[in-house]
Amino acid sequence: QSARAMAQKQYNFKAITVVPPAKEFIDIVLSKTQRKTPTVVHKGWDIVRIRNFYTRKVKFTQQSYHDKLSTILTEFPKLDDVHPFYADLMNVLYDRDHYKLALSQLNTARHLIDSVAKDYVRLLKYGDSLYRCKQLKRACLGRLCTIMKRQVSSLAYLEQVRQHLARLPSIDPNTRTLILCGFPNVGKSSFVNKVTRADVEVQPYAFTTKSLFVGHTDYKYLRWQVIDTPGILDHPLEERNTIEMQSITALAHLRASILYVMDPSEQCGYTFAQQISLFENIRPLFANKPLIIALNKKDVVTRESLSPEHQARLDTLEKEGVILLSMSTLTEDGVDDVRNTACERLLEQRVEVKMKGSKVQDVLNRLHVAVPQARDGKARPPVLPPGMVASPAVPAAAAAAAAEKPGKKLARDYEVELGDDYFMDMQAHWDLKNPEWKSDVVPEIMDGKNIADFIDPDIMAKLDELEAEEERREAAGEYDEPEPDPEADAIREKVAKVRAKRKIRIQESRLKKSNNYSSLPRKGALAAAARAAAKAEAGAGADESDYEDVDDDVMSVDSEEGGRRGRSVSAEPARKRHRSASASAGPNGRSQSRTPRTDMGISNPEAKAKATRLSHVHQRPANRSGRAGEADRHVHEKKPRHMFSGKRKNGTHDRR
Repeated sequence: QSARAMAQKQYNFKAITVVPPAKEFIDIVLSKTQRKTPTVVHKGWDIVRIRNFYTRKVKFTQQSYHDKLSTILTEFPKLDDVHPFYADLMNVLYDRDHYKLALSQLNTARHLIDSVAKDYVRLLKYGDSLYRCKQLKRACLGRLCTIMKRQVSSLAYLEQVRQHLARLPSIDPNTRTLILCGFPNVGKSSFVNKVTRADVEVQPYAFTTKSLFVGHTDYKYLRWQVIDTPGILDHPLEERNTIEMQSITALAHLRASILYVMDPSEQCGYTFAQQISLFENIRPLFANKPLIIALNKKDVVTRESLSPEHQARLDTLEKEGVILLSMSTLTEDGVDDVRNTACERLLEQRVEVKMKGSKVQDVLNRLHVAVPQARDGKARPPVLPPGMVASPAVPAAAAAAAAEKPGKKLARDYEVELGDDYFMDMQAHWDLKNPEWKSDVVPEIMDGKNIADFIDPDIMAKLDELEAEEERREAAGEYDEPEPDPEADAIREKVAKVRAKRKIRIQESRLKKSNNYSSLPRKGALAAAARAAAKAEAGAGADESDYEDVDDDVMSVDSEEGGRRGRSVSAEPARKRHRSASASAGPNGRSQSRTPRTDMGISNPEAKAKATRLSHVHQRPANRSGRAGEADRHVHEKKPRHMFSGKRKNGTHDRR
């Protein structure tokens, strides 16, 4: 029983698997069979292998149906296992007979599918040809699908039940609960909105609340659930509709504190006599539960302003043990008192029930109160101080004197008293051997020794010597900036140009190595190589005077800064070849009278360098993305062969 109670408490209706319609159910199972089983019978297979081929398909289809139906039957709550509150609530909302009939039809379909598949597996063992085995498999799958097609109404009904169950509020039948009931439009939802964080719709017409709403509040560090029930009308039980029966179910099965809300002002549309009549009608549902009548709309009509007949009826209810409290959900006057009284009454009743239960003796048996044994017959009464025996008022007088006695003066008091002259002494609370040491800048004695004995007596003379040495160095000009050297500046500028040219050539080389250009045919490649060789021969005798006086300086600077190539510094640097203007105008060269395209619109070398640098910066994103430009028309493969070919084996296929 305890295990069943735990299962009732932890039941989660929102975790029920979706119930597909019959057509989708069949498509899911057949598609799974097609994907998970072999599909090709190769030429030359013997009959035993063909039988196993089709037997596997039949068994796989049967198992898929069996698993999905078993999941549905297992996850849907069984009315005999859940709490009686949920059992009756499902009976009111979904009709117990219809619900059980739908589940039983699915259970029957599961057994039929198992038996049909079993029969066809037995027939497939005696299949004597490929055609006969295939027809047996086809007939079996057809019969299984026909069985599922007949469950179209049951599956649709269970899907509607699942959706409605998922929208039901999470009500714990075993926790501390407050239930509000009464006629429609008397202020039940307003009370829930005031004492909890729930947001129940409140409108000035009847039956705004059509289902159970749950809010949660805290009292004495405990979590309480407050249930707002739909309004109940005063007529026989068999005439009540589904909305009203939800309230009746909650009142009948939940162990909670009952708040019967009344509207003495009769603004709800029902008279005071009708509200009292409804209370007497449903009073049997309140048996063995704390009961409180909350007179709402106190701001409109108070209890004292009621007619004598109504006051006499309320007095009669009070004599019967019913607690009457007044409140106003509009002004929130008395709302907390009603909530606290209801919670307190329920706590007291739960304690009484536990004390009357059988488990109390088990707890009391484990408790032992130790009582000392008398060692003699001498009486030893409690001893009180003489002052308390003489005058009981002495403790009160002592407390008053202690309150008037000024206490320790705080730093804040000193700050207020002194104002701007206040200074916070951070050393006031130091715990030193001698309190007089607190005000010392440096303690004179530490570990029983004089600190002055450990200080260099010539420290000031040494400091003067250091300062004099610094003055001499400043006078000698050691800290002055060196005079600008035009030759060194020219060398540095040329070094910067050479390094920039080197970086550009490295980038051009990397671009040439990429595959992002059209490949030349063999004849074109040979012709291009011949032209390049001719240009190299034409430029072999180029004038090297432009870099002769620069190369040595460049290589020396590179060796000082640690060249990146790691070559030996003693090695003789290679001379750079540079085509002069006269050599460039060869048979394949361009006339110097025409400005190169790279220099068009550029006034000076600085602007050209800046344009070149910006072009390389804008080229970086394309380089990162594989160096594909706007002219590339490559269409990526829509279905890669390695991902969409072959049968999918059992296992994970997340990569697809």
